Amino acid sequence: MRRTKGFTFRKIFLPPHKLSLPRPRPFRVYSFVPFSPLAMLDPTIMTIGGIVLGIAIIERILERWGVIDLVDQFAKVMRFILPVTFYSALIYFFATFMF
Repeated sequence: MRRTKGFTFRKIFLPPHKLSLPRPRPFRVYSFVPFSPLAMLDPTIMTIGGIVLGIAIIERILERWGVIDLVDQFAKVMRFILPVTFYSALIYFFATFMF
């Protein structure tokens, strides 16, 4: 009868030799993401801006068509909506922006 020989897992699969690498010197990393103008391309802010821009274009078109009464109504409404929209978008931007 043949005798079987037992192997341990560690003998079969030896751990790879690790070359001693010199440790890199620590260095500081600065992120300029908060100062990037691309950070303003938030979809929510762009949607709000697009809606306000669309209303302004509609107002100008109505003014050219001579519908002054409707333009005055738009102006009264926009006198309130524009500052509210601007400040709420500004608050949203700073609330969701990573610093």
